[in-house]
Amino acid sequence: MRARRKDLRPRERRARVIRKRIRGTSERPRLCVFCSLRYIYAQVIDDSTGRTLASASSMRRGGPARCNIAAAREVGAALAVAAKAAGVTKVVFDRSGYKYHGRVKALAEAAREGGLEF
Repeated sequence: MRARRKDLRPRERRARVIRKRIRGTSERPRLCVFCSLRYIYAQVIDDSTGRTLASASSMRRGGPARCNIAAAREVGAALAVAAKAAGVTKVVFDRSGYKYHGRVKALAEAAREGGLEF
């Protein structure tokens, strides 16, 4: 059964509104961010084919579970390296309903410093 709009949590509702406007193409795939209490994840997704081109998370580092600004910077830098290896330089940023502040902002800035354009 599909959830109605009023049954969704506020962040999920904001994410749906954002994803109506943002689409990842083969020229400019979508950089999607997800934050849990323990980890932060990021993916570069081509929505036209439904494929994930590159991904990075704080869970893969092998250290203790943490989701802070330093971990977000590491994930952003790792994602930029993985995206460049996949041949992606320009992306569309999808913050998934989160505020552009703190961890999300740190990840985005690190990805920009790594060479991604958005």
